[in-house]
Amino acid sequence: MVRRLLASGAMVLACSGAAFAQDMVVGGNIGGFLVRNEESRDRDDVLRNNRTFLAFEIEDFDSTTFGGDFAVSVGSFLEVGVGLNYSQSTVPSVNEEFVDDDGTEIFMEMKQKVVPLALTAKLFPFTRDAKIQPYLGGGVQFNRWQYTEVGEFLDYDTGDIFRDSFTDDGVETGPVFLAGLRFPVGANLLLGGEWRYATAKADLDPDLGFYGKTLDLGGHTWLFTVAYKFK
Repeated sequence: MVRRLLASGAMVLACSGAAFAQDMVVGGNIGGFLVRNEESRDRDDVLRNNRTFLAFEIEDFDSTTFGGDFAVSVGSFLEVGVGLNYSQSTVPSVNEEFVDDDGTEIFMEMKQKVVPLALTAKLFPFTRDAKIQPYLGGGVQFNRWQYTEVGEFLDYDTGDIFRDSFTDDGVETGPVFLAGLRFPVGANLLLGGEWRYATAKADLDPDLGFYGKTLDLGGHTWLFTVAYKFK
């Protein structure tokens, strides 16, 4: 299903580029990915539920993100494009309710990795050739995700402490909204900043025994962007 959607999106971009493109823009970005806070998360979210017995903050999963974008123009006011980003965070924690028999803490790590591929359209109210180019846009985002818990675990039935690791992964689709501002430097270089907000929720495999049924993949992204316009 995802492959068919991606193929359809690529075909739309190709057709748009062939029929209407005046130029194309290739760029890169780097910035921060801020995960949704505890109050915004589903009650079944694994991180929200882990907070009831593990010592960490949801904001500990905020991370650096970087990626690249490719877009083609459709007239003077519109761009359609595709972008790929990467973010990963590792959060150490200890059990707040129990310790080992020797008094040492029960230590584990939670790891979240998200690789979103976004198909987007951007509207430039002052045209793509203005000296200052604000824009609004949105689209659909395919989030390749992976969540891992590794370290020491407590069997609440027997009281035994054991070492293990549990990983789940998949692809979840959701909307993405964006706004930004860029300005040309010279004939072809574009510098700017961009905000993105995405929502998506992954269902976790119940056989892995996570302390939650879902993983919230959404959040805010703030980016510094640099691009080159090929005319």
